[in-house]
Amino acid sequence: MATAAELQVWRDKLFALRAKGVRSFQDQNGEMVSYTSDREMSAAITALDREIASLSGVRSPSTIRFHTSKGL
Repeated sequence: MATAAELQVWRDKLFALRAKGVRSFQDQNGEMVSYTSDREMSAAITALDREIASLSGVRSPSTIRFHTSKGL
C-alpha cells in the first residue's frame, strides 16, 4: 500500500497531465496508462484525494449548518 506522500506525488502528476490535456502516459512501472475522457481523469484524481484524506486522518464534515438572519 502506498503512503499518503506517494499518493500525493501521483495526484500532483496526474493533475499536471490533465491540465496539459495529456490522456496517455507511462507510469513508474513502465505500464502505459490511458484515460478516455476528462471525466475519467477527474474521477481518478478524486479517488486519490479521498485515499490521501483517509490515510492522513482528515475527515470532511458530514453536516453543514447555516445560520441566517434578515440583518436585524
